[in-house]
Amino acid sequence: MATDFKSIPVIDPGVREVVKQLDQACREAGFFYAKGHGIPETMVKEVRNITHKFFDLPYEEKLKIKMTPAAGYRGYQRIGENITKGVPDMDEAIDCYKELKQGMYGALGKPMEGCNQWPHYPPNFKELMEKYISLCTEVSRKIMRGIALALGGSPDEFEGERGGDAFWVMRLIGYPGASTANGKCTSENDIGCGAHTDYGLLTLVNQDENITALQVRNQAGEWISAPPIPGTFVCNIGDMLKPNYDAAVEPLEVCVRKSSGIRKFENAVYGEHLVSKVQTNFVT
Repeated sequence: MATDFKSIPVIDPGVREVVKQLDQACREAGFFYAKGHGIPETMVKEVRNITHKFFDLPYEEKLKIKMTPAAGYRGYQRIGENITKGVPDMDEAIDCYKELKQGMYGALGKPMEGCNQWPHYPPNFKELMEKYISLCTEVSRKIMRGIALALGGSPDEFEGERGGDAFWVMRLIGYPGASTANGKCTSENDIGCGAHTDYGLLTLVNQDENITALQVRNQAGEWISAPPIPGTFVCNIGDMLKPNYDAAVEPLEVCVRKSSGIRKFENAVYGEHLVSKVQTNFVT
């Protein structure tokens, strides 16, 4: 495992010191590769293939599941509709969230209420994705147990009221290139997705093979590539826990300045943080 973080460390569940590796990777890099996760490689590839088939559809067909606030911000966004730091991204996407029933979280959950919008073509899209989401959620839960131990807590620290009913997000992203931006090409920007942090805690990235496009920034401020490695997910930690929608997130005692007793970070409610991001990240 690399210690200078000029490259991203690979976390192997068979390694004895996996918790120590997780701790180091999360503190010093924020990114790592996870292998031996248990999701069949055939499914991982099938998810990529069926996603490509959807993005290859005519634009009018993709718009049948267009994302709107009324749909709980679920569905398809065309190129340029996702905004990062005020700049349109050169990507298109389908956003899916854990489905929230009406009134489930009162006013806190209102903006995110709704059902996911799934395309009728390619066939079996919905069935495949829902099974994949279930498996990824279980992998995430296992990784979170390791992170909990790395933080000095119990393995189930992120279960129960904090994360036992985790609010998951899945984003399927296509990068067709600036020249095919559905007539919305912006010559000033050719970046698929601008520099950002994720607004959950843990992200699993399923990259296309043979394409090195993802870059991450280390503590030294250097941008390093994260090439796809067969059989792995690139994992990164984000803004906060992957908690229940209404979970209150508070800084740990290690985040208190010992000299003054003042906390370095404020408290937050996950749902409020999510809604604030969702409502400012898209042109609708």
